[in-house]
Amino acid sequence: MSFCECFTGKSEIMDRAAGQARLVNFRLLYLITQLIGAFLLLLVISWVLIHLNGLGYNYDKPKIIFNWHPICMSFGMIFLYGNSILIYRGFRYARKRSLKVTHATIHALAFVFTVFGLIAVFDSHNYAVPKIPNLYSLHSWIGITAVVVFSCQYVFGFFCYLFPKVKETFRIFYMPIHVFFGLLGFILALIATFMGLTEKAMFTMKNYQDMPSEALLVNSIGLMTALFGSMVIYLVTEQSYKREALPEDAMLLTGAQE
Repeated sequence: MSFCECFTGKSEIMDRAAGQARLVNFRLLYLITQLIGAFLLLLVISWVLIHLNGLGYNYDKPKIIFNWHPICMSFGMIFLYGNSILIYRGFRYARKRSLKVTHATIHALAFVFTVFGLIAVFDSHNYAVPKIPNLYSLHSWIGITAVVVFSCQYVFGFFCYLFPKVKETFRIFYMPIHVFFGLLGFILALIATFMGLTEKAMFTMKNYQDMPSEALLVNSIGLMTALFGSMVIYLVTEQSYKREALPEDAMLLTGAQE
């Protein structure tokens, strides 16, 4: 065996070892991200049940109707949205067609939760006595912008990547745009969440500055949201964690059966 062949063989072994190490790191960080997300949802539910008098949809109690808003938006626009973004890297060995369908399905679920969360907040305002104006705060403006971006990129992405007659050249061209606006919508949702938490805390807690138990809980929700969002953004932008194409992925390009 020549020196060049020996060096090449060692280099390939080192590359494979480095790749396995990166995969182990990704799996660990992915698991931590899921735990943070689950803990975030638990905190939001605890806040609603313990400090905001629970859930219901009685039009005579608009404040209770509102409580669906933080739960639905946290679950839809933060947890599900973030997981939809990560699906290709989190399940890298699944067939790409299956990942596309799963990605679209999670997005659809996120959209359902988001719509219900928006209906709840509008109803809580419209049935309040006196009525509370809608869409007057910066939180609502940023939030609606996030929902519009999310919805548009979902519709365009659905037709581009699941509609069979779209040319592959256009799909390749559109992919960076799809990724950018998908991540932009998620970041806007994070910003809207921080604003909404602060706004709600200011409205409901007259002694917020004294750090009562509810203030600690609300601040913890904000911190967990920041951690979850940061982990999602890191995992989806770190190039070494990018999903590598599988041999069967080529079948999608040629139109062959999976």
